[in-house]
Amino acid sequence: MTRGPLDDLLRELAPQVLGALMRRYGRFDTAEDAVQEALLAAATQWPVEGVPDNPYGWLVTAAGRRFIDWVRSDTARQRREDADMMATPAAAYVAPGADEERAGDRDDSLRLLFLCCHPSLSPPSQIALTLRAVGGLGTAEIAHAFFVPEATMAQRISRAKQSVRKAGATFDLPPPGERAERLKAVLHVLYLMFNEGYTVTAGPDLQRDDLTADALRLTRLVRRVLPDDAEVAGLLALMLLTEARHDARTAADGSLVALADQDRGRWDQDLIAEGVALISTTLAATRELGPYQIQAAIAAVHDEAPRVEDTDWPQVLALYGLLEQVAPNPMVTLSKAVAEAEVNGPDAGLAIVSGLEADDRMARHHRLHAVRAHLLEMAGRRAEALDGYRAAALYATSAPEKRYLDGRAARLVQTG
Repeated sequence: MTRGPLDDLLRELAPQVLGALMRRYGRFDTAEDAVQEALLAAATQWPVEGVPDNPYGWLVTAAGRRFIDWVRSDTARQRREDADMMATPAAAYVAPGADEERAGDRDDSLRLLFLCCHPSLSPPSQIALTLRAVGGLGTAEIAHAFFVPEATMAQRISRAKQSVRKAGATFDLPPPGERAERLKAVLHVLYLMFNEGYTVTAGPDLQRDDLTADALRLTRLVRRVLPDDAEVAGLLALMLLTEARHDARTAADGSLVALADQDRGRWDQDLIAEGVALISTTLAATRELGPYQIQAAIAAVHDEAPRVEDTDWPQVLALYGLLEQVAPNPMVTLSKAVAEAEVNGPDAGLAIVSGLEADDRMARHHRLHAVRAHLLEMAGRRAEALDGYRAAALYATSAPEKRYLDGRAARLVQTG
């Protein structure tokens, strides 16, 4: 899905406009719908009429009018508010992001992220609501990202907004006692959003560039608001170091290229330099390591190796061991098995994999079978590796990953 300058402008302004309405009216569900109407109107009118001198003010005025249309009543107070809103020219609104940007405007996006990641919502609903309210995506775009009908996604977003309202959530930063836990939810949603864009769970495409771009943009925003938070810095560094390999992940026909086979000359050195500098500074200053910092450190080790054989696998193994202690997860253990095999041989890696096979979460996951097949191939057990690749391809839901695994199986057959 290609995005142009107008799309980027509207997505940047969306949370700022929603923040303006929330500060004035405080009704999240209605304000968010009004902003979506204003964004749609801008996407329709601006290509024909031209972008206004003050696009932020135009959107605030349009969204405010729509909001008032929906909540109008016969009370004198609301009639006065209506008149005040109609009398306010668009030029009176100063767009956040300009030289005169105010700290409160920057905080609006963080408030919206906390609101969209409210604990009353499930992670899929948190992601969908974040993409719409903070990312500025339309319902159709979000539905496309999750491979569901637009009507289904519209219902999911509507239910999410109703849940937030029923939970009594307000347009305020969480109290200090809740802030750390709520920030974890925000970072988790951004992490999931980036991962879904980087390796699409299902469907014909390997990656969704718009999702990774939105996740990066929103994480940079959180970093600007919370510059001293080590895990925010770690997540941003992880995204930068992972996104740096974007161009080398696919062949000319769109097929997946594994990390070991990538042309490292195609990696984005600017992103690598930014990510390495960020995680290095963060690790030097932090007193408590978090999972995003450790994952970023692992990504940095891979990205700094000029060739795959130059990878410092003992350091990678040590970092995965630390990550397993900080954030136990079967996927972490699976990645540790690969590093273990590189350091101590494939049998050592296979011993770790065998311990995961009894985990119900992993038994039918294609990556477990893919890693097992890879380690079996390393050990020279080709027939078993062939069965493993075929099983992995059977469980894979992403077409590019399925083709890659089928290709690995076919290569074993061809080489006898």
